[in-house]
Amino acid sequence: MGFTSEFISIGGNRNPAAADWDTNGSGLLAYGADNSIALWDPSDNELHGVRSLLSGHTKAVNAVKFYPTGPNDISIIISGSSDHTIRIWKSNPEDKFDFELVKTVSEHGNAVTRIATLANSNLFATGSSDGTVKLWKLIQQNDFATIDLELLQTINLSPKYFPLALALAKLDESSDILAVAGTKTSIQIYVSRNRSFELAATLTGHEGWIRALEFTHENNSPESDLILASASQDKYIRLWRIHRGEDLPAASSALNDPALGALGKSLSNKAHRLQTETAKYSITFEALLLGHEDWIYTASWLHRGQTLQLLTTSEDNSIAIWESDPTSGVWICSTRLGEISAQKGSTTATGSAGGFWIGLWSPEGNTVVSLGRTGSWRRWTFASNEQMWIQQVAITGHVREVKGICWARNGSYLLSTSSDQTTRLFAEWKRDEVLSWHEFSRPQIHGYDLNCVDSITDSQFVSGADEKLLRVFDEPKGVATMLNSLCGIETSNLELPDAANIPVLGLSNKAIQAVEDDAPTEATDGDEREAVDPASIMRKSTLDIKHPPFEDHLARHLLWPETEKLYGHGYEISTVATSNNGKLVATACRASSTDHAVIRLYDSAEWLEIKPSLKAHSLTVTGMQFSNDDKYLLSVGRDRQWVIWARDSEGVYSLALSNPKGHSRMILGGSWAPLERTFLTAGRDKSVKIWQFTDQEALVKATISASSPVTAVTCCNELLDGRLLFAYGTEAGEVGIGLTSPSSIEEVQVSTISVKSSPARTINQLAWRPLRNGGQQQLAVASDDGSLRIFNVHP
Repeated sequence: MGFTSEFISIGGNRNPAAADWDTNGSGLLAYGADNSIALWDPSDNELHGVRSLLSGHTKAVNAVKFYPTGPNDISIIISGSSDHTIRIWKSNPEDKFDFELVKTVSEHGNAVTRIATLANSNLFATGSSDGTVKLWKLIQQNDFATIDLELLQTINLSPKYFPLALALAKLDESSDILAVAGTKTSIQIYVSRNRSFELAATLTGHEGWIRALEFTHENNSPESDLILASASQDKYIRLWRIHRGEDLPAASSALNDPALGALGKSLSNKAHRLQTETAKYSITFEALLLGHEDWIYTASWLHRGQTLQLLTTSEDNSIAIWESDPTSGVWICSTRLGEISAQKGSTTATGSAGGFWIGLWSPEGNTVVSLGRTGSWRRWTFASNEQMWIQQVAITGHVREVKGICWARNGSYLLSTSSDQTTRLFAEWKRDEVLSWHEFSRPQIHGYDLNCVDSITDSQFVSGADEKLLRVFDEPKGVATMLNSLCGIETSNLELPDAANIPVLGLSNKAIQAVEDDAPTEATDGDEREAVDPASIMRKSTLDIKHPPFEDHLARHLLWPETEKLYGHGYEISTVATSNNGKLVATACRASSTDHAVIRLYDSAEWLEIKPSLKAHSLTVTGMQFSNDDKYLLSVGRDRQWVIWARDSEGVYSLALSNPKGHSRMILGGSWAPLERTFLTAGRDKSVKIWQFTDQEALVKATISASSPVTAVTCCNELLDGRLLFAYGTEAGEVGIGLTSPSSIEEVQVSTISVKSSPARTINQLAWRPLRNGGQQQLAVASDDGSLRIFNVHP
């Protein structure tokens, strides 16, 4: 059986060091995504997004850096993680997205938080929250056939602090310079002598923790002065000049800048003296950059022709590009991207991005990308003919475990819910011959972790969270129109509100109508009590979208209005299932007693609970599914039993059959097969069982063994060339696909998706895309590693 990866969506880790853009020619951007490293080519015109994930780390990836390989066609990634390890990855020359893990070292005693490399050298440095910085030598042949690491030196930071920023540069032919800063307000400068770094200076002036350091030369000449940028939680960036020679450089005019006002007192031009084997150096304060209103996370240099530019990202939701004014020499912010900070402090539901954690230049310098709190990337490209930065389509993804997924009834789009408290809608953008998957709507931004979701109709879904109730959402006209124009998805129901928003201090998405662009928004009679909340106003032009929406649209304008709440459960909702005719919703919650482990049924016409509730399980119900004809409801639970509920002539469900020992461990998944009275169960006892039942009993027809506990199972709802097709997922992230013939069910062929393509952690749910016109099979996979994946399956 053949498998290909169709789509991967995963959000980035919120660590300023957890991403890097390769300048060696591959064009790849690598970023930490939970325990994995995601590879994305932002310059890909077909917008395929994340192409592969490198799995190996066992905890969150904090630092990712491309090692400078020069003109080689091989890329090397160095990664550091909370699992205390440093790992080296090498690319396959035939496929730039295919990397293999070639070296793992665990010399640090705690999480590795920072990595700094040095161009044209085999030296790199790592910083860890064990309070040390380690210097490494990468040993390799010219073609990188073999790679090894040698630990050159361990620097114990004194007084002990956590390094949050490292920078390396070549000082002269005999020495390198290392800058270290972190959870204190000073920068320590180390200079190498005889391959060993020694503390040479301590730079003071910042008033908060220092988050970013980067060296560059003042101009394109390697003989020019080094400039060090340091960015801090005190909202300021300081520039320091490292000058060769006994004489001090000319005093910076920045010190006399009247804009600095009272800050002038804290600006000292004290010279720090350094000495190497061949020369003497001085470090002096060069400039103070003002403009950010909150913590600054990253700072990175770029030489654009003769102009030196600095890119910074901040918690104030902005990205700034700084350059020195040619006449006065004062550093000014020439470009500001992102959002106005008026939204600061508000939630993502009212439009705040929550700050930018990472900012990177493209290798050519004509594109910048940034990562925000929601795990989504934003991308701007400089349009030279318009002399401005234009936002482009980038990638999004969940930042916590993906708990539930479901396809629309007609298979046109995919919904996912996650512990990151969002529900997201993914669909295919169709343009000419090119197809690419994108997030097109964020229907729900919630205050609780979301656990499950199911479609009721093509334009309505229900989701359950840790808040003991379920919420029903209807598609707004703005989203329906966008999906129709960009994805070719027809909608039958146009009696819809235009959009939705969350009112201030509210918890529920309220329907709102869009207004014309020139309509007034203030209360007409001047009464302040009647003033309109600007967040509740949406202009029609806002919903006129010609491409997959950017993150600011997703976070603010593409919510779905909530139409109903379903009450009744006493604990967190664990699972939800909708009947195939859309008339019933079955739900269950976490439970440790028979009274709470009940299944409640709701009628989708009036949204009333159908009494009595279904009582049989004694512990949490982990999965439910209605049979294809809705005659039966299958439920499975942590109490190791499965139960079949049958519908009588009046439409009432009652207990028909149960097996209190269906598996020897808890049952975590169940699914109906498109055969008469046939279903599958998946258990922690590392097995999938295929059952067939009569009115009196059920028999196991086949047992499929797995290498680890099976956490999810799903069966394709139509026979494929007369054969049964099903998929299961395990706690280790393995995905297995099974094929069997109805006439000989016990003979099951099982294929597994390769380890490189599989999720790195527990699989929570699998969903086959409803077949349309006999197209190829597609399987959606939701996992604890934060990824949502779609595979093409070729039986």
